[in-house]
Amino acid sequence: MPVIKLGIDEAGKGPVIGPMCIAGVSATAEQENKLKILGVDDSKKLSSKKREQLAVSIKKYVTSWYVYEVEPKQIDDLRKIMTMNEIMVLCFSKVMEELSVPEENAFNIVILDAADVSEERFARRVHDEYAKKFEKRADQVEYISKHKADAISPIVSAASIIAKTRRDELIEEIKKRENVDFGSGYPSDPKTKTFLENYAKEHGDFPDYVRKSWKTAENLL
Repeated sequence: MPVIKLGIDEAGKGPVIGPMCIAGVSATAEQENKLKILGVDDSKKLSSKKREQLAVSIKKYVTSWYVYEVEPKQIDDLRKIMTMNEIMVLCFSKVMEELSVPEENAFNIVILDAADVSEERFARRVHDEYAKKFEKRADQVEYISKHKADAISPIVSAASIIAKTRRDELIEEIKKRENVDFGSGYPSDPKTKTFLENYAKEHGDFPDYVRKSWKTAENLL
């Protein structure tokens, strides 16, 4: 059985607007070399055009890929019963579950972009969550959890690119559908702040594409 690595990363953990996307990319050693040749890197270091080009190539060359999308309301509801770190554990595990079948394409090693100050704790929690559905497989997988894994591992870089391009697509869909321009959706973006302030004044609430549990939004209502 060939060694297949699975890399997982997220895009959109911090924004006050739009969904969060968690992507997984699995690849053999040969496919990983192709990713290196393609020039995959941390998605934040690449232009949107370069990310889009790479995303198309990544999907062609890897064993499998998947994006788990979490809507703002889901995030708000989950935050009532768990921390953001716990939500990340849940989401990373969902990606692992999805890419565990078919069995011949299943991964032996998973590389996680750690969403916890403790890399080891994040790996342990993801293992425990994954074991709820794949008890036997959970103990057969090697877990590597690193901060900034998207800048270290080509497979996690590829996952970062897939996650970021999908979130960007969804953000553009919202803007076109609602005929609005709220910028990047991040709390630090002046355009996002202005949009939220004006919307709150006019409507006294926020639309469903805003994360109402974020302090940025709460403070305006």
